[in-house]
Amino acid sequence: MTAPIRMTSRGRVAVTDLVIENEADNKRALATVEKLMCRKRTPEENALLKVLTNAIESFEDKTYPALSSASKPSELVQFLLEQNGQSAKDLWDIIGGKSHVSEILSGKRPIGIKEAAKLGKHFNINLAAFVRFP
Repeated sequence: MTAPIRMTSRGRVAVTDLVIENEADNKRALATVEKLMCRKRTPEENALLKVLTNAIESFEDKTYPALSSASKPSELVQFLLEQNGQSAKDLWDIIGGKSHVSEILSGKRPIGIKEAAKLGKHFNINLAAFVRFP
C-alpha cells in the first residue's frame, strides 16, 4: 500500500507532495485523500483535501480523458463497468445490493462519499470522480 502524505503538527506539507506528475504521485495523493475522508478533519486537513482533490482530478482528466467525458456519476459507473467487463451485479456487495446499485446506475440516487470511496477503490480511480458537489 502507498504511504499517504505526512502533515506536520502545524498542518504543513511539502509543496512537492502537492504536485502530481505520475501514477506514483497520484496513488500517494489518493491514499492521503482516503485517509482524510475517513475521519474528522482539522481546517488544515480540509484545505489539504481540497488541494489534493483538485490535483488528482486534473491529473486524471489528462491521463484518463475517457473517464472525464462522462457527464454524470451514473454514466461514469456504467462506463467503468463496461471497460472492466463487469455488470451491475458485480457492485451489489460493494455498494449495497441490487436496488441500491440500480438506483445509482439510473441516476435516481446520488453517490455518497462512502459509496464513492468504495467505487474508487474498486475501479482504482479518484473517489471525487463519482461525487458532484453543488
